[in-house]
Amino acid sequence: MKGIIFLGCLLAVVVSGKYTEKYDNFNYKEVLENEKLFQSYEKCLLDQGPCTAEGKELRAHIKEALENGCEECTEKQKEGIDYCIRYLIENKPEQWKSLCDKFDPTGKYKKQYEEEAQKRGIKIP
Repeated sequence: MKGIIFLGCLLAVVVSGKYTEKYDNFNYKEVLENEKLFQSYEKCLLDQGPCTAEGKELRAHIKEALENGCEECTEKQKEGIDYCIRYLIENKPEQWKSLCDKFDPTGKYKKQYEEEAQKRGIKIP
């Protein structure tokens, strides 16, 4: 999927120029649905708190993943990205906005990926 990446990048960590399968089985649903875990990752991504090893990897590679449209993502990672984007937009719109403000302040990626998101049934606010 060439969708907006943000928390979905938990699934796509860059190693030697390719996205690794290392996090294909990362339980992103648990992070999204557990408020304490989610807040920890959100603070990490927004440079407002400490990071886990996974959070550091994610934060370090979000920009690249946005720029290349997650070209190197596995199918499992793409499914996770789709789920994460939907979940954030539908259940955590304020946090979605904060992440967008941080990683897409000009709206460049929103505009770039909006059509693809619509094809997948995601309405990006």
